[in-house]
Amino acid sequence: MSSVVEISDPQFEQEVESADKPVLVYFWAPWCGPCRLVSPSIKAIADAYSDRLKVVKLEIDPSPQSAAKCKVEGLPALRLFKDKQIVASHEGAIGKQQIQTMLDSNL
Repeated sequence: MSSVVEISDPQFEQEVESADKPVLVYFWAPWCGPCRLVSPSIKAIADAYSDRLKVVKLEIDPSPQSAAKCKVEGLPALRLFKDKQIVASHEGAIGKQQIQTMLDSNL
């Protein structure tokens, strides 16, 4: 089983907002070139931080409500939820080291 959980709008509240640990939400689309570059880093982060972070992946086209709720304007997009609040966010291509820095300063 992959350490990245794929979700859609119906699971968003349960998987993200009601989670018992921080959640990194990765918004992506199959037509997004930079998303293909970021995906391996997201998987590596999910594996490395599995003890203290849940990582979910949400494709925006079939799940527009979650993207709108999180004010996603560009892809790829990351939203870090902690205690039901967004505590960090990023839009655009990002490297693994930058993701780790964002997580380490918020976890």
